[in-house]
Amino acid sequence: MKRALALALASAVAFGAATAQAQEKITVWFTKAFYPSEDKALQDAIAKFKAKTGVDVELSLFSPEDIVTKSVSAVEAGTPPDVGFGLTYDFRVTGKWAFEGKLEDITDVIEPLKAQYLEGPLSTTFLMNGKTGKKAYYAAPVELQLMHINYWVDMLQDAGFQESDVPEDWKGFWDFWCDKVQGALRKKGQRVFGVGHPASIQASDTVYSFHMYMNAYNVKVVDDDGKLLLDQGDNKANFAKAIGDYASVVSRGCSPASSVNWGDVDNNLNFANKTTVLTHNATISIAAAQMDAMNKAENTAEQRATAKTNYFEKIRTRAFPNKPDGGKTPQLAAVKTAVIFADAKNKKRAKEFLAFFLTEENLQPYVEGSLGRWVPVTKKAIEAPFWTDGKDPHRAQVIKQLNEGTVYFPFTKNWKFTVVNAENVWGRATARVAKEGVKPDVAAEDAIKRIKEILAQ
Repeated sequence: MKRALALALASAVAFGAATAQAQEKITVWFTKAFYPSEDKALQDAIAKFKAKTGVDVELSLFSPEDIVTKSVSAVEAGTPPDVGFGLTYDFRVTGKWAFEGKLEDITDVIEPLKAQYLEGPLSTTFLMNGKTGKKAYYAAPVELQLMHINYWVDMLQDAGFQESDVPEDWKGFWDFWCDKVQGALRKKGQRVFGVGHPASIQASDTVYSFHMYMNAYNVKVVDDDGKLLLDQGDNKANFAKAIGDYASVVSRGCSPASSVNWGDVDNNLNFANKTTVLTHNATISIAAAQMDAMNKAENTAEQRATAKTNYFEKIRTRAFPNKPDGGKTPQLAAVKTAVIFADAKNKKRAKEFLAFFLTEENLQPYVEGSLGRWVPVTKKAIEAPFWTDGKDPHRAQVIKQLNEGTVYFPFTKNWKFTVVNAENVWGRATARVAKEGVKPDVAAEDAIKRIKEILAQ
């Protein structure tokens, strides 16, 4: 009997230990990085967390598209991971999930870290819960995305101009690339375009770029409470001007006709192939691709040398020109968000992990691992040598833009604008003007009507 009792007790202890051990695990889903250095920084942070806490981290990496579709399915099924980070969560689902009560309130994670953050990013993650009727921190800022302009210095010089010739006023800037640079290169027999201008309905680049045009025209889409202002007075009139101006780059032949059908990669490809002299892009991925190429061991010495020359000498990164009224065009930022799900199985440990990952020691290497593609959300990180050593022309421009101040997308104030973006109401409006000859004020009126329908749903 004693032996039987001992065996039973041992089994019970073993079962209890196994159960406890099984509980000390969290599942984490992240977007698979563009560069190995990002994934390595994440793996390093996970290893340190395991060593510190003894908690196992089951990590799954997904493409930017797959992580959204898989996360949405898991949330709807009630079986989400504990922690999720998707590069397009902010554009597509974070605000919606918060409103529907599907995210965990992580105010207790954010509050101790508040002092390390730049002013601004946290405001985009203080979100409304439609079930409680109250706002709280339902997401954590991880990194920023900014809009930049890239151009080829050698193509500009081949057209007979210097960088000092580029105007800073709004109309003069675009006319310079459309008419003078493109015109000069065409006279030399080069079938190139002055601007690579994303203008399709399917490209998220169109959404981002058009919002920059709205910012330039002082269009206020919503107020701080998310109430629509786009249909009022100067906002409505300037919205129509922004539509007409954006569409004109395509309709006047300054961008390839195919740009009305481009996917998100096509403006990069046309620029890399030197079909276009200039393009605008929501990250410095164009330059970062050259840095990646110049450091790849599998590339030939000639390929690495060419990439290095492109990165340091031939490709420039800069901000948008001044607004039509002469003021500085605000830098439009998107904050990439990490979340803990309301149905997470191990919220306590999930919060510990997220708090650990968000410390400067772990977050800074992760963001820097993107080779400048993503921008820090913390004060210390933007002062790091990675950005400020003066040796990198592209990163220096990124920090210059960041320090000039940022504004954020309407969906941070009203999550239903994620639906507006998903339909690309903005791209549809500009495409109608560029392709069908619809008047800008008519396109604006129709776009506002559709936006109101979405907001009323």
